[in-house]
Amino acid sequence: MSDLSESYSQNDRPMLKVTNLTHRVSLETDTLTILQGVNLEINRGESVAIVGRSGSGKTTLLGLLAGLDTPSDGQVELDGSVISQLSEDERAKLRSRRVGFVFQSFQLLPALTALENVMLPLELSGSEKPDAKARELLERVGLGERLSHTPRQLSGGEQQRVAIARAFASEPVVLFADEPTGNLDNRTGSEVSDLLMTLNREQGTTLVMVTHDERLAARCGRQFSIEAGVLSEPSSATAQEAVN
Repeated sequence: MSDLSESYSQNDRPMLKVTNLTHRVSLETDTLTILQGVNLEINRGESVAIVGRSGSGKTTLLGLLAGLDTPSDGQVELDGSVISQLSEDERAKLRSRRVGFVFQSFQLLPALTALENVMLPLELSGSEKPDAKARELLERVGLGERLSHTPRQLSGGEQQRVAIARAFASEPVVLFADEPTGNLDNRTGSEVSDLLMTLNREQGTTLVMVTHDERLAARCGRQFSIEAGVLSEPSSATAQEAVN
């Protein structure tokens, strides 16, 4: 009975819970507040978009959610772990085991082939048969014929497909995407977003995406807006008007 109760409580709790999150940076003569009093809950398997202009605080928020930085006040709980209570090594271990990333700039290692870029996180985590799993993922994203190509031999869309395959390689419980189509033309961006949403749905991963593209955001189950460090969730009617 206790095992069943524990399983229920783990599945029932939010994947991400943010409580009164505030983040400040010190300047030479002043202190700049980037995020102010953010509260947010994201359930397992949800897809969530955070929309804001450049400088609104959305990328800073994503970094705090992922444990890449710690807040000035408040706390972030990721899959039951309060990030601010972990050491830097513990946060790194949490990210390697439970978190995937997709960035606007792809962030592939230039000296490695597409196959080697996807294999790397698998090898670091001690996964069995990393070569076979990486090949399967690259075939899944349509790059089965480009395994031996390095990033400079790939188009922007192909590089982002490699990055998506790499992000899903470790089967993360939550995937953070920072402007995943920001460096792509409209058609390629649409194809990449299709792929991202399909893989996310198939693997049941929680997706948290920051973007300035409201049409991309509308593909997620929930949308939030951020302005001057303040996060809000528009009504469904308001969100629909923004898309139309």
